[in-house]
Amino acid sequence: MAIEVRNIVKKFGSFAALDNVDLKVADGELLALLGPSGSGKTTLLRIIAGLDWPDSGEVAIDGENALSRGASERQVGFVFQHYALFRHMTVFENVAFGLRVQPRAIRKDEATIRARVKGLLDLVQLDWLANRYPSQLSGGQRQRIALARALAIEPRILLLDEPFGALDAKVRKELRQWLRSLHNEIHVTSIFVTHDQEEALEVANRVVVMDKGRIEQIGTPGEVYDNPATAFVHGFIGESIVLPVDVSGDGVRLDGRPLDIAAQGAAPGAARLFVRRHDMAIAPAGAGPFEGAIRHVRSFGPIQRAEVALSGNEGRTVIEIDAPRDRELQAGEIISLQPRRYRIFAAQD
Repeated sequence: MAIEVRNIVKKFGSFAALDNVDLKVADGELLALLGPSGSGKTTLLRIIAGLDWPDSGEVAIDGENALSRGASERQVGFVFQHYALFRHMTVFENVAFGLRVQPRAIRKDEATIRARVKGLLDLVQLDWLANRYPSQLSGGQRQRIALARALAIEPRILLLDEPFGALDAKVRKELRQWLRSLHNEIHVTSIFVTHDQEEALEVANRVVVMDKGRIEQIGTPGEVYDNPATAFVHGFIGESIVLPVDVSGDGVRLDGRPLDIAAQGAAPGAARLFVRRHDMAIAPAGAGPFEGAIRHVRSFGPIQRAEVALSGNEGRTVIEIDAPRDRELQAGEIISLQPRRYRIFAAQD
């Protein structure tokens, strides 16, 4: 089912949670709404689900006006961060619940319900837990059961609000891969909310980056990571070095010193230079536009992170760079740095 959101506005008092948001979700797509707390992503999800209502704007599902229908009429499956399983019901009964409370006119017979639940427990690979209670499950198992329950009613759309936010890092990673594989199998149009950039980039077909009630960029994971459209997107996705620079007719300056890099068409005036930590290549002293002294080095698995005090401004500008472990770095060493890729944005962007 395709979804189209047009000019959605939602305010809570004077706070604009959503400010003229437009979004199209293709049939069968797995889309991530990514942004910090307060960016509007959960509010948008709840409006699509029918759990909240906009002050103005339109929501269409397969071309039909969704705002004329309540949540139960939209055939939406919703998965919450904290599972929302019924503690007094077994796993089997939790998954069957949505089928058993359907109106009599469309409710399936008991044999069909039991077959449907068994099939879903097989799908989420937890059929062996059918007779257990939520308190007897791990966090990852509970979330998979919550997803099976959402799928039981054969929703046209699956919505997930921070589905892995309450889990530890190892379980989150395992469930990301599992959700991606599951989506490839069931092909239900799905939208999930997350503030975790790695999660969004790893799982989604497309990523919608939001901030302050607006959409900053929509694109594939590769597009939003490699070609960020705004300073916010560059700073939010990936770990970036951000340096205040000045752009003038004769190039780019840092602390009054000219840098041997292109201004990328940025307008004259105050600007910010964005470089990802791993895109700052190390060169011998005097061979790059930046030069500085290494103050500290620490290792993180296959990489090492070096703290570098840049020359000029009495060494007060300090950045962190990532480098391979096979490049030996020593505290006190003077190095030059050459950005492989970078972006310059006006200071007010």
